[in-house]
Amino acid sequence: MKKTYLDIVAPLMNKASLDKLQALDSPLLHAFIANTADHCRPERILVCDDSAEDREVIRHLALQQGEESPLARPGHTVHFDAFKDCRQHDQARDKANTRYLLAQGQSLGSGIGVMDRNQGLDELRDLLAGSMTGKTMLVRFFCLGPTQSDFSIPCVQITDSAYVAHSEDLLYRPGYGEFQRLGSSSRFFRLLHSAGRLEQNVCADLVGRRLYIDLEEDLVYCVNTQYAGNSVGLKKPALRLAIRKADQEGWLAEHMFVMGVHGPKGRKTWFAGAYPSACGKTSTAMLPGESLLGDDLAYLRKCNGEIRAVNVECGIFGIIENVNPVDDPELFRVLREAREAIFSNVLVDDGQPYWLGMGQPLPNSGVNYAGTWCEGKTDSCGQIIAPSYRGNARFALRLDELRNLDARVDDPKGVPLSGIIYGGRDGETAAPVLESFDWAHGVVTMGASLESETTAASMGTQGVRAFNPMANLDFLSIPLAQYIRNHLDFGLWISHPPRIFATNYWLRDGNGAFLNAKHDKAVWIKWMERRIHGDVGAVLGPTGLLPCYDDLRELFREVLDRSYAKEDYQRQFSLRIPQELARIDRVEACLRQAPGMPAAVFDLLAGQRRRLRRWQQRVGDLVSPFDLEKAGAG
Repeated sequence: MKKTYLDIVAPLMNKASLDKLQALDSPLLHAFIANTADHCRPERILVCDDSAEDREVIRHLALQQGEESPLARPGHTVHFDAFKDCRQHDQARDKANTRYLLAQGQSLGSGIGVMDRNQGLDELRDLLAGSMTGKTMLVRFFCLGPTQSDFSIPCVQITDSAYVAHSEDLLYRPGYGEFQRLGSSSRFFRLLHSAGRLEQNVCADLVGRRLYIDLEEDLVYCVNTQYAGNSVGLKKPALRLAIRKADQEGWLAEHMFVMGVHGPKGRKTWFAGAYPSACGKTSTAMLPGESLLGDDLAYLRKCNGEIRAVNVECGIFGIIENVNPVDDPELFRVLREAREAIFSNVLVDDGQPYWLGMGQPLPNSGVNYAGTWCEGKTDSCGQIIAPSYRGNARFALRLDELRNLDARVDDPKGVPLSGIIYGGRDGETAAPVLESFDWAHGVVTMGASLESETTAASMGTQGVRAFNPMANLDFLSIPLAQYIRNHLDFGLWISHPPRIFATNYWLRDGNGAFLNAKHDKAVWIKWMERRIHGDVGAVLGPTGLLPCYDDLRELFREVLDRSYAKEDYQRQFSLRIPQELARIDRVEACLRQAPGMPAAVFDLLAGQRRRLRRWQQRVGDLVSPFDLEKAGAG
């Protein structure tokens, strides 16, 4: 008699796991589990459902296997990724070894890493063969987006890392019930991860680190890495699959926060915002007094004539550097109280986690990602080892630990968006806040034109401008031209699409001093909220609509209890025309490299260039917002 897939895996499971798997009517799921077990050869298979008991089993296994260690506060654990030296480590996404597997003749355009599908699968077969020998293969079920919703995407994660599984328990909604509800009709994402051979509980074969995405099968392969940005398949790997799915079905999968901004008379206005790393994304989403829905990933759909959004996740996997009681009071509070939280790549001393920028002195010794550490310790490259890994020390916790979490976080219908914000790090060009003329102008000149200066959170030289449309370039699984066209089309047939804004918290004067204070963003976002409802006016400029001085003066007093001088307004909102023109030239050069870019993109950029040059001819290289206000025209 021919063996079924369940016959293959049954000897590796206890009765409870086998019963859970048999209860799911999905031949594709059964085949995925059986084929993985046959190839990776685990010692046992554990299938988990949505129960609290199974979640506790995973947490206990992470501690038992040494992937996590307990800290002094109940519920706190710490995980360290592999670190040999500054050249060999597992502390960040591995762009060089991240590839889409494509059949011959297929292309995603320049700048997107691809390889021949058959070649990639052959390589994976070698890397994954026997990779789970002596380990427990964990089968987990999650849901991207709220459950029982048009936004829902069921996912199955196979991993041999209890740390990865534990992280996903904190970050994603349970999905076993979704697989039961949908049965054999379910279309789901498949995610396969193996940490590979371990030494001292961390990956030993970093040279074999791979993250390959098979778009044809909606399947992510990840091997020889534990760093959660690579190994937690539902994070950025699944975003890549979702962008492809959204393209096929007419919605958007975005690298965006979602927040509710409170206005007069109890009003709440919903915004989504896209920012590259270290540009103010989390600090904006977590502004005191506002409502958080999500800090990182969002799905956007058109529903009944409006655009609605959900948070893909139910937790935060955040950079912990510079989280302190002044700038991030709510996050700092939850990270300093007893609750379930995973810290990674921080400094530990006497059972307490410490990180750079936490607002208090750090111990001069302890245990960190490099092992036993003391101040001044260097690695084999001669580099000073920081107490916590700069730019990628992390934390993971559930969103419902935060007091500012909005009650609609799990609303299956999502929330109606009224505004979309694009923000980057720009020391010399863009004003602190700007509104687009309309949907297409915002998509092209703010979203598709987004660029940001690199920081310590990025590999390579700091201060280099990186082109990053919609802050999503690293995760695109469709050609850039198609992605931008999808955004342009998404606003069609919507009577009142969300207004589009741009922010820049990083503008400097000629001496390098910042022209914005850290908390000024609270004013900029209140101005955006009032613009949407027609409560404040705007100054028409060649690049968009600027705030009026009198409105900002009132908002600074109301929001920050601070005065706001005309001189500050003029420095912040004067138009720097040579820099604006140079930015258009840089962006246009990048966009022209993408075949099939809609002609409307270049028409909108050309219009922006003409308006800027007209003003340059009228008043010179620096245009005061008061000059714009007097002219009354762009």
